[in-house]
Order: sequence, then structure tokens, then C-alpha cells
Amino acid sequence: MNISSLRLDSHAICTHQPQRPFAFHNRFPRNVVVCAAKPVAPPPTKLAAADSSLRRIESLSQVSGVLGCQWGDEGKGKLVDILAQHFQIVARCQGGANAGHTIYNAEGKKFALHLVPSGILNEDTPCVIGNGVVVHLPGLFQEIDNLESNGVSCKGRILISDRAHLLFDFHQTVDGLREAELSKSFIGTTKRGIGPCYSSKANRNGIRVGDLRYMETLPQKLDLLLSDAALRFKDFKYGPDVLREEVEKYKRYAERLEPYIADTVHVMNEAITQKKKVLVEGGQATMLDIDFGTYPFVTSSSPSAGGICTGLGIAPRVIGDLVGVVKAYTTRVGSGPFPTEILGPGGDLLRFAGQEFGTTTGRPRRCGWLDIVALSYSCQINGFSSLNLTKLDVLSDLDEIQLGVSYKHADGTPVQSFPSDLRLLEQLKVEYESLPGWKTDISSIRNYSDLPRAAQLYVERIEELVGVPIHYIGVGPGRDALIFK
Repeated sequence: MNISSLRLDSHAICTHQPQRPFAFHNRFPRNVVVCAAKPVAPPPTKLAAADSSLRRIESLSQVSGVLGCQWGDEGKGKLVDILAQHFQIVARCQGGANAGHTIYNAEGKKFALHLVPSGILNEDTPCVIGNGVVVHLPGLFQEIDNLESNGVSCKGRILISDRAHLLFDFHQTVDGLREAELSKSFIGTTKRGIGPCYSSKANRNGIRVGDLRYMETLPQKLDLLLSDAALRFKDFKYGPDVLREEVEKYKRYAERLEPYIADTVHVMNEAITQKKKVLVEGGQATMLDIDFGTYPFVTSSSPSAGGICTGLGIAPRVIGDLVGVVKAYTTRVGSGPFPTEILGPGGDLLRFAGQEFGTTTGRPRRCGWLDIVALSYSCQINGFSSLNLTKLDVLSDLDEIQLGVSYKHADGTPVQSFPSDLRLLEQLKVEYESLPGWKTDISSIRNYSDLPRAAQLYVERIEELVGVPIHYIGVGPGRDALIFK
């Protein structure tokens, strides 16, 4: 197959610019070892860049947040990890183990986090799991054990809200049964039990972390939940032995969990009163928000700005800077509308170049061009003060890059904003702008001025279209592979 002749086929139709071929080529970065008799001082440009990045981080508000702009998997964990060194608390406010954040420590070791906030790699940073999070204890303990075995101390550093709801193994079973029941119209969840757990919460028969302090009431509460599941799904097996085993298991968990349990609403508000700097880490992203996303192909919580207040118990007025994290292109996992999706071999090439496979599930992600309409909508809802554009390096081998800048109805009339109507989202046409590629490896660049002019034009055009400055640019997976603009 001649890769350079591949054409990008997409159901999103370009009305004035044809989608042209592109190719990915192998890059072979060289490792250079510099030896010297005495320490070599960093060049002035590196010192200036470090000073500029420090000023940028220190200018963030006392309570700041990092949220996803798209359909998740934007690379939020890396920015949280970097910023956490300058904050005194890092907190998760919603979601559960369906959030998969891949980060690297200073030695380049890879960590895949799902429930524990990404600030955990910074040894002086306490991490809070707020009331809006659903907590699967077996998964949490496995995550803690993995961190501890790799030299990351968690003792006394993780606080879990006594108001957070517990996600049981049976919630995961129910999640799978429900997806199977939906057949062709399945949502495409991670099957981690997130939706069923939030359903228990909304039905007001959920079990909270604080309930584990009263084990005498646990059998009755669990029996109610398990009986409901057995009545609803004929393939759900439940009997007295199942209940007995589950209760015994959670007696052991309760003992281990006790040192982590806290009234995190009090903890967070006390910290804010004491002028401590707090960084909030969002899971998933705005386009998966249960209210504002592509419903019903969404998550079961509020990953947008409003979820910070409800998921941590802090007032809206204390929240300052919110940084939106957005990939230089677009991906999503599972079913649902995706206007700028690239179908066929073109999407496959982008997927492998960006290693777009889920941290939590390993599922291949659907890939497409950056959707400016969706990004503008996300910026509008959240009021981002700045953006972090990630994985810009993945586009380095393209001859041409396209931006989906507007939507049009089939008759050519403009679609004014991101629609809630799924049928319209499937039928609309996307208007693209084409920008030149830069055709060079940018993964070692650390100063914005050193980026190829074409890469700068791409960044600046996004800023112009959405009206929000891009302050952080990711050019690789490592901690240091970040440009402060």
C-alpha cells in the first residue's frame, strides 16, 4: 500500500477545502550524551524559559482547576502532575475509575492512575477524593499498592470523602448487562460500573464511604441493592452466599480504609480559608458531561466547571483560573456523534502515531481533526482562562492539517452552536480550514519561539477562533515535554 496516496474519508464533509492525503513517517530521535569535567550551566535561553514557566504557574489563582475540553483522554494528568508541585492540595471532584490518567515521574517511569489524583507523584502534595467521586475500593487499594511498590508513599497523603459513594463489583456486572441489553445502541461505557453506581446514588439507596463505620447496617443496605439488580436482570445471580461474602469482604476493606476517611468538605474549606493553594483535577471532559455532552453517549457525572462545586462542596466564588486541556486533534472512545472523525486508513494512521488506546480499557480511540465548534462550546460553558494544547508533536509529519471551523445544515445554512440534537450532529456538514504542516520533529523544543512557523500559526489560529489563550503546549509524553507560551 502506498501510504502517501491514502485519502481521508470522513462523514464530516468539507465544503470548501478537499481533505488531502497525508502520511506519517518514522522519526528516529538521537540520544546525545554530554560529558564534562565540571557541571555545565544551562544556556541563557533555558534559564529564561524556566523563569517564564515558573511565573506562569505561580500566577494561577489560589483555587484553580484543570478540565477536559473534548471527549476525554486529552492528557490532563500530565499538566496536573506538573502544576501540583506548586499547589498544596490536589483534589478529584467527580467520576470514578473510568478516568485513566497516564503520567511519568522525573525518572520517566510510567504510572496509570484511575482514582488517585495525579498530584500523588509529588511527595509533599496531599490528594483529596471528593464527595462527587464514586469509589471502587478493590481498585483503589490496588492502585495504592502499585504506587507504594514503586516508591510513591501514599500514607497520610490521600483523603477520601465520607460522603463519596461506594462502587461495588455488582455495579460493574450490571454495567455489562445493561450494555449487552442495549445491543446496537450501546453507550460504549468502560463497564467499570460508574453509571449504575450514580444510579444508586440518584435512587437514594446507595452506600457511602461513611457507612462503613456502621457495619451492622451494611447487610441490609447491600441486600436491597443486590435484590434490585436481581429483579432487573435475569442473568444477575444473587443469593445468601453472595451477600455473606460481600459483607465479609467489606469488613476487611473498612478497617484498611479508616485512616483515609475524612470530612473533605471541611478539609477543603479550611484549606481555602487558610489561603492554601488548591488544584482541582477533572475526570473525563465537557463533551461527556451528563447535561452538556452528546447525551446519552456521555458519562454519569458533571466533568465541567459546575462539578467542581458540587463534587467538593466549595463555593463558586472561590474558584479562579480554569485551564482547559485539548488535544491538537480530536479523539473519542465508544459510541456517539463525532463530526470531524476521520474514517478508514487515515484515522488508523493518526491513532497509531498518537498511540490512541485507552488507559483504562485499552480500546482504540476514534480519531479526527480538531473540532473548533465543540471546543468553543466547551470554552463557553467552563469560562476557561487558558488552554493546554496537547500532543502537537503527533501532527509533525502531516503535509497539511485541517481545522473543523463551522457546522452547516444539509441545505448550507449555518448551525449557530453545538447542537443537542443527535440526528442533526450525524447529518450536518463540517466546514474546514486547511493549514500547512511543519514536517519536522518538535519533541525536543521547549521554547515557543523555536517552534516552526507553521506550528506557531496552527496554535495562534486556534487561539483566534476560540478567543482563549493557549498557555501550555505538549510536545511529548515526558514531564519536561511542555512549552510555556
